[in-house]
Amino acid sequence: MSEKTTTTARTAEPAKAARSAKPAKSARSAAAKAPAGARTTARLNVLKTYKLFIGGKFPRSESGRVYEVTDSQGNWLANAPQSSRKDARDAVVAARKAFGGWSGATAYNRGQILYRIAEMLEGRREQFAAEVADAEGLPAAAARAQVDAAVDRWVWYAGWSDKVVQVAGGANPVAGPFFNLSTPEPTGVVAVLAPRDSSFLGLVSVLAPVVVTGNTAVLVAAEDAPLPALSLAEVLATSDLPGGVVNVLSGRTREIGAPLAAHQDVNAIDLTGAAADPELAKELETAAADNLKRVLRPERGDADWSADPGTGRLLRFLETKTVWHPVGV
Repeated sequence: MSEKTTTTARTAEPAKAARSAKPAKSARSAAAKAPAGARTTARLNVLKTYKLFIGGKFPRSESGRVYEVTDSQGNWLANAPQSSRKDARDAVVAARKAFGGWSGATAYNRGQILYRIAEMLEGRREQFAAEVADAEGLPAAAARAQVDAAVDRWVWYAGWSDKVVQVAGGANPVAGPFFNLSTPEPTGVVAVLAPRDSSFLGLVSVLAPVVVTGNTAVLVAAEDAPLPALSLAEVLATSDLPGGVVNVLSGRTREIGAPLAAHQDVNAIDLTGAAADPELAKELETAAADNLKRVLRPERGDADWSADPGTGRLLRFLETKTVWHPVGV
C-alpha cells in the first residue's frame, strides 16, 4: 500500500469513529433536556398548615385542636384550626385595640386600603376559584365567576367609603334658630358569622360593609368551608390593613358564636352564618341582649348573594350622632 493510501485510511478511521459516537452524544443531550419528573419519582405535595388570624398575626388555636375539612364529595382537603373561647376573646381584644385607629382614619384612606385588597384578590383568583370549587362542588367556570363577583363586590364597597356619610347623614329641618346635623359613626367591634352556603362571595358580602364603615370585625368562617376565609386572611395580612381590623377564626360555629354573642365588649353581631340553625340563632340573639348588642338576624330561606346588595348592610352597623348648633345672627 502506498504512503498516500495509508494516510487516507488513517484519516478515515477517526471520522468513522466520530460518526458512530454522534448518536450517543445526542442521547445524552436529550436526557439532559428531559423534564425532571421523567427522571425521578413523583414528588410529595407540600401540605399547607392553616392558622387563625388575630391581631395581624397567624397563631395556632390556643386549644391545639384541628378538624377535618372536606370537599363537596367528602374528600379530605386540609386540617383547619378549631378555635376555642380563648381565641374568641383574644380576637375581640385585638379588634377593640384596632378600632380607634381604623374608625379615625379618613374615609379616603379606608377606601384606598380596601381597593388594595381587591387588587391582591385579583392576583390570586385561581387559588380562590379552586377553593370555592372544592367547597361548593362547582365547575371551574362557575367557581371563577363566583370569585370575580366577590372581587367586584369588594371594589364596590371600597367605593362607598367616602359616600356613605352623604347617604346616612345630613341636615334635619327643625323649628327654631338651630342647625340640626346628623352624621353616622361606626358601631364598634362587630362579630360576623360568615354564611355557610357561599364560601367566598357571601363572605365578602357580609365582611366588606362592616369594615368599610369604620368598624373592626371578628369573622367566624363557615364551619364546613373555612379555607377561602383563611386564605383571605393571608391577603389581609400583606395588604395595608392595620392588624386587628379583621380577625379570622375557624371552627365550630356554635362553640365560637356563644362567647362572642355574650362578650361585653362586642357591640354588634351578624347572625347570617346561623341561618341554617334557627335554634342557634335564637340562643345567640338572647345572649346578645345582655349588653344590648345590635343584632342582624339571618335572612329566611336561601340568600341570593349574586343580587345587588344595595346599601342595607352598609347602614346596619352605623350609629347616628346628631348635633344642634344655634344659627348666628
